[in-house]
Amino acid sequence: MKLKNQVRSCVLLLLSFLFVTTSFSQNTFKVSGKVTDDAGKAVSGASVLVKGTTIGTTTNTDGGFELNAPSGKSVLVISSVGFADQEIAINDRSSINVSLVSGASNLEDVVVIGYASVKKKDVTGSVAGINQKEIRSRPVDNALMAMQGKVAGVDITSNERPGQIGSINIRGVRSLTASNTPLFVVDGIPLTTGGIDYINPNDIESIDVLKDASATAIFGSRGANGVVIVTTKQGKVGKVQVNLYNSVTFETIRDWAPIMSASEYIDFRRWAVYYSNPAVRPRGDAPTIANDRDIFLATADPTAWKNISRGWASGTWDGSKVANTDWTGLVSQTGITTDNTISVSGGTKNIKAYGSFGYLNNRGTSLGQKFTRYSAKTSVDVQATDWFNMGASMNVTYGIQEFGQSNLIIGSFVGTPATSIYGSARGLFKWAQPYDSAGNRILYPGGDVAIKTVVGEQNFTQDQRSTLRAFGSLHAQLDFGKIHPVLKGLKYRMNFGPDFSSYTNGVYIDGQSAASSGINGASLQESKTYSWTLDNLVYYDKEIKKHSFGLTLLQSATKFHADPVNRITGTGIPFASQKWNALHNGVLPATNLTVAQTSDLIERQLVSYMARLNYGFDDKYLLTVSVRSDGASQLADGNKFDLFPSAAVAWRINRENFMQNAGWLNELKLRVGVGVTGNSAIDAYKTKGRTSPFFYPIGGAVNAASLPVVEFANKDLRWEKTTQYNVGLDFSIFKSRISGVIDVYTSQTKDLLMARLIPSVTGYTTTFQNVGETANKGIDINVNTINVTTKNFQWTSNINASWQKDRIVTLANGKQDDINNNWFIGQPNGVIYGFESNGMWQYADTATMRKFGLNGNTFTPGQVRPIDQNGDNKIDANNDRTIIGHTRPRWIVGMTNNFTYKNFELSIFIYGRLNYWFSTGGEAQTARGNQRQISYWTENNQNSEYQKPFYSVGSGDNYSASLGYKKASFLKIRNISAAYNVPAKLLTNMHMSSLRVYFQAANPGMLFSQIKFMDMDAVSMFSNRGYTFGVNVGF
Repeated sequence: MKLKNQVRSCVLLLLSFLFVTTSFSQNTFKVSGKVTDDAGKAVSGASVLVKGTTIGTTTNTDGGFELNAPSGKSVLVISSVGFADQEIAINDRSSINVSLVSGASNLEDVVVIGYASVKKKDVTGSVAGINQKEIRSRPVDNALMAMQGKVAGVDITSNERPGQIGSINIRGVRSLTASNTPLFVVDGIPLTTGGIDYINPNDIESIDVLKDASATAIFGSRGANGVVIVTTKQGKVGKVQVNLYNSVTFETIRDWAPIMSASEYIDFRRWAVYYSNPAVRPRGDAPTIANDRDIFLATADPTAWKNISRGWASGTWDGSKVANTDWTGLVSQTGITTDNTISVSGGTKNIKAYGSFGYLNNRGTSLGQKFTRYSAKTSVDVQATDWFNMGASMNVTYGIQEFGQSNLIIGSFVGTPATSIYGSARGLFKWAQPYDSAGNRILYPGGDVAIKTVVGEQNFTQDQRSTLRAFGSLHAQLDFGKIHPVLKGLKYRMNFGPDFSSYTNGVYIDGQSAASSGINGASLQESKTYSWTLDNLVYYDKEIKKHSFGLTLLQSATKFHADPVNRITGTGIPFASQKWNALHNGVLPATNLTVAQTSDLIERQLVSYMARLNYGFDDKYLLTVSVRSDGASQLADGNKFDLFPSAAVAWRINRENFMQNAGWLNELKLRVGVGVTGNSAIDAYKTKGRTSPFFYPIGGAVNAASLPVVEFANKDLRWEKTTQYNVGLDFSIFKSRISGVIDVYTSQTKDLLMARLIPSVTGYTTTFQNVGETANKGIDINVNTINVTTKNFQWTSNINASWQKDRIVTLANGKQDDINNNWFIGQPNGVIYGFESNGMWQYADTATMRKFGLNGNTFTPGQVRPIDQNGDNKIDANNDRTIIGHTRPRWIVGMTNNFTYKNFELSIFIYGRLNYWFSTGGEAQTARGNQRQISYWTENNQNSEYQKPFYSVGSGDNYSASLGYKKASFLKIRNISAAYNVPAKLLTNMHMSSLRVYFQAANPGMLFSQIKFMDMDAVSMFSNRGYTFGVNVGF
């Protein structure tokens, strides 16, 4: 009987389903069409939605679409980035073609401003960003690099080592000792652990940057350095869509500073030895074989000497006979990066889902360097009822970075290992050989025990860094207006974001490594962090005639936990295969093991309350005010909480009656904002009074005790606060052919959290105090133009530039400079302070050199001539050092030109950093290590760029660094991209909705650089250039 009832129930359920399905199919109205721009070109990826429903689709590469509307009387809403939204009534038509107007829709684009999203036309603060198309516009491994040169006011540096990222600053720096890194927010959850480098760029929908304090103040203490808001992809209503993103990149190293050839270096060392002892040694241009045997360590490395002796084969020196070893060629390779992502998305009006899996394999251009990343993302959004919605999103990433040659020193080591195997190879002499006549590896090519071979180095050292990152974003939302009409506009939302990170660093350095003194060594470090954020939000939106109100209330709690971090190190590892996996006393004697604690257990909490009001009148006058209260656990009682208010107004001038006849004007909005943000950037427990444990024997037992540390715990520490003013202008003219944003800002940061010395009679030597003040000002400019547009061709440009200048107002001792920390009143945070060069001393300067000699300065012709700033014929650090220049660029610029012809696309991206200085370190020219090609002073080359060489195991010329202070502006072509979108009609039989093939060139050329021997984008004497081939397929 029970089975019979179950069968009956199943049959009834099936019949009900068939009835509902049949009823739905009978009431729907099929409509198809094509979406084009005002020049008649197809618009792919445009959203076509039935108004008032969740039924929709997107256009294919030919601009075509097809969907089932509830009825022939429905209205379609068509929208696309860069175009004005349009509403079209179906009116029982089965075919509808739509032409969108370019440019104007920028005002309708939605931007995320923190805890809410608004249309761009309603923004009152300084907000900028990039969308998914711009993120995919050039091959990048992480989301940060996708923003480089694309957002005015955002400075992002490059790092080409696989698995590592550069730094990011928004509108310069404010704090002197605390972090200036912005806050990252992912899917509404502020990150406490790490940044956004773990996110697969293919999973990102958009990135919005909040730059001024009126926008960032809603994040209180964490918004002081700007806010980067990342919105990841979510499921959308419509058919299931499958997308494949596949690319392969080939890269090679370009060396900007070639090393001296064997013959050049031999001459160089001869001159250096001569200048170190001219009374005994022959001149560099008068070599002898006996002198060469001595200075080139013939007995220490017979193979290298045999190569040099070829130059003496005829009895007189002929440097062309000496063979050159390409050491860098032995350790470099063609880097290959494969990036593959598959994603699936789709949904109904009740449930939407998105899922993706990505695999990145980046083999570096240097042997031993590699990065592998596995990423997975899934999100589900459920509309359980018309008044209740909930969803969850999870990102999981596992990355393994093979750092390459490690620069960690385990045990004793002569010299300092380079930071890369390529850098180590540059340090090897070209006249030396990698193998002897028997084919054995020469450990010290050239005979110098401080210069070790890198041949096979990738087999003798491993620095493996693995990171597991899991981040979630969960939400639930109640719409009370759907429950009762009286509560219309009232919503409650809860967000919860757990974040977990696990990091492991294992290092093995074989005794044969260039970074070893001859004994196998290994180390292992592990760390784990956990954090979570819980937000409770109340929204209330109300419209009364021409008035609109939006209220947001927030209560938020965040907790961060980091386990203690220990590094265990061992020497004398028996077998290389054990690596760092056998660091215990069962394998190694206790005397070979060292355990060092690199950090303690850390816990900190933040409690916040926030209220924000958005008001608009007649779509012309806009107001946003907010206040946030933050309480940080690392501050002492009485100072934990503080308020961070902000206010901004905007005036849409083009909406005024007196502007209605200005047909050339599409949009003109004036914005003014002010806000206060904070920074509690001190370590946990700084206000508690930490003690140091120790143990002492007494009475035959070991007793535990503690002593206070030398740092005094200041319980009066307060928040570091920044007040920023911003004036902005948004404009769009000539039918949106030209549009842009201009922002001018100024900020002041007071009560800087800084360490300072205190009298030792207190029992302490240092403490943290709120002392000091900095100021900052700048301009952000972003301009978009449609230069040419016809039926088949379009040329658009995006130009962004930012000018920024910061200065130190006061320090710990008021208006007194802090030379030890390189801080100077009225100067930027980051300057070069040293001796200014006046070229080289010459023989004609003998009388002047004699005057300096009487005051203790011994100079000879060919040495660096520092400028005597006070004219007392004496060079001393107190009176003759000066500020050479600032190390942060005044200007950061980016320009992208996009050309489209039918289905072909071409894009050229130019990026630059202008008006700043960089210290290259100069050229010590001690001639013990290797040397790049330079013009150095000799008796035969007195009009040189650099001083004369001087053979030494020390630092060489005391003032050589002054020749390394260089203006560092550069402008380069960062990327050239060409693509072809296959017409949709050709894809029908292959069941594809889109197919895009592309080719890109990364770093193809430098347009301008003031430092010729460096790539200042990578800040290195060698950098990568490469080519990418990719295919994006949609099903």
